[in-house]
Amino acid sequence: MKSTDKDENKDEKKQENKGEEVKKEPPTPLAEIKSNFVLIDRAVSTLEPRFTHRVLRTLTTLVKRLDETIIRNAIQEAYPKESTTKSTLISWLPTTSEDIEMQVDPTPTSAATAKFAAPVTSEPVPEVDIYLRLLIINQLLKSTEGVSKAKELSVETVKKMQALNRRSLDSIAAKVWFAVERAFELAGDISEARPMFLAAQRTAALRHDDDTQASLINRLLRSYLAYSLYDQADKLVSKTTFPVSAGNPQYARYHYYLGRIKTVQLNYSDAHTNLQQAIRRAPPATVAPGFYQAVHKLFVVVELLMGDIPDRSIFRHPVLEKPLKGYFEIVKAVRTGSLSQFQQTVLKHAALFQADKTHTLITRLRQNVIKTGIRRLSLSYSLISLKDICVKLHLDSEEDAEYIVGKSIRDGVIDGRLVHEKGWMACGGAGGVKRGYGADVAETFSRRIGYCLELHNQSVKAMRYPLNAHRKELADAEGAREREKELAKEIQEGDLDDEDLGGEF
Repeated sequence: MKSTDKDENKDEKKQENKGEEVKKEPPTPLAEIKSNFVLIDRAVSTLEPRFTHRVLRTLTTLVKRLDETIIRNAIQEAYPKESTTKSTLISWLPTTSEDIEMQVDPTPTSAATAKFAAPVTSEPVPEVDIYLRLLIINQLLKSTEGVSKAKELSVETVKKMQALNRRSLDSIAAKVWFAVERAFELAGDISEARPMFLAAQRTAALRHDDDTQASLINRLLRSYLAYSLYDQADKLVSKTTFPVSAGNPQYARYHYYLGRIKTVQLNYSDAHTNLQQAIRRAPPATVAPGFYQAVHKLFVVVELLMGDIPDRSIFRHPVLEKPLKGYFEIVKAVRTGSLSQFQQTVLKHAALFQADKTHTLITRLRQNVIKTGIRRLSLSYSLISLKDICVKLHLDSEEDAEYIVGKSIRDGVIDGRLVHEKGWMACGGAGGVKRGYGADVAETFSRRIGYCLELHNQSVKAMRYPLNAHRKELADAEGAREREKELAKEIQEGDLDDEDLGGEF
C-alpha cells in the first residue's frame, strides 16, 4: 500500500511539473498584442495608468518579434469588418502579392483575450489605435525602404493625438514621440521636427505630463547635439526642469546629454558626475549595448581630460572590449607620455572617433600627453636640454618645448626651472639638484609625518600614570598592615568583646 501511495504522489508531482512547464511558455506575439488591448481598455475605464505602463514595459521585446502579418492579424481581430480605422491602419503596412490568410492562434484564449476572441461589433478605445500606430512605425523603421513611410505616419499620429487630447494617452504619447524622433533622424530631417517638439514640450509642461515632458526634453537635446548646437542645448537645460518622477531610462539619457554638454564647455568634473549617473541608471549592458558603449566612450575621454587613468576592467568587459579598442590605445599613449604613439593612434582610429563625435575631445589630450612626458623626464633627469626634450617628445621646435616646459612649471606639473641662456631645464629645484619628488609631494609627506608624530605623542601622554601614584598605594598598604597588627594585639590581650567582633564570632 505504501509503495502505491508513493507512486501516486510521484505521478501527481510529474503532472504538476508538466503544468508549470506549459505555463512558463511565452505567449505568441499575436496573443500578447491582444492581451495588451485588454490592459489598455482597462486602463481607460478605470483611469489607472499602471495598466498602460505594463503594456509599454514589454514594447521593446515585442517589437523584435513582430512582422507585418502579425500586426495585420491583430488589426483585423480588434476592429469590425467595415471600420474605416481598420482600413487606414492596414494601408500603412506593406502590401504583398499573395492573399493574406487569417492565422488562428493555436494557444487557448485566456480571460484577458476572451473579449477579442469573438467577432467584434464596436471599435475599441482610441488608445488602441495609437498603440497600433506605434507598432507599425517601429515595424517600418526596421527597413530603410519604410523610413519615409514611417515619417509620414508619425506626423499623422501626432496630429491625431493632439486632436484627441486625452490624458489616458500620455504614457503612450511618450513612446510615440521617441518613434517620431527616430523616424526623422533616420530620414536625415531631425531639424524639421524640432518646432513640433518645442510646442509639445510647452503643452506637456503646462499639463504636468511628466512622461511626455521627460521624453521631449531628451528628444530636443538629441536634436541640438546632432547639429552641435551646444549653446542652445545648454539654454534648454537651464530653462527647463527635468521631471523627478521620470523613469531610469529617461534619466540615463538626460545625464548622458548633460555630460556631453559639460565636456564641450570644459567642465570636466560635472561631466564626470553626470556620466557616472548615466552608467548607474542605464539598463544592463546586454539589454542596451549601444547606449552602454556610447556612455563609456565619453566617460573614458573625460577621465583622461581630468588627468586620471581609467580602470583597466572597463576595457575587459565583454560588451566594451571591441568597441573601446581604439580608446584603450589612446589611454596607453597618454599613460606613457608618448606623443608619437598618440598621434599614430589618432590617425589610425580617426574614422571611429569622428563617428563617435569624440575626435575634437581627443585632440585636447595632446597637452596631457606632453605634460606626462615632461613629468617622466623631470623624474629621470636632473638637467636636460630643450633640444633633447624636442627629440624625446617629438616636438616641432625648441621654442615650443620652452613654452610647454614653462607652462608645466607654472601649473605645478613639475618642480624645476628654465635656464633660458643655456637652453636647459633644471629639475628638482635650484642648481639642478634632483629631489625625485615635486614640492607638493614633499609638502604632503611632511604634513603626514607631522600628523603621525603628533598622534604618537598624544597616545604616549594618554598612557602615562600620575606622578608618585605608586607611593600612595604603598602608604595605604602599610597603614592596613599596622591596623591588622593592632587588631591582633588587642585580640591577644582580650580587650575586645564579642560585641566588637560581631555577634556570631
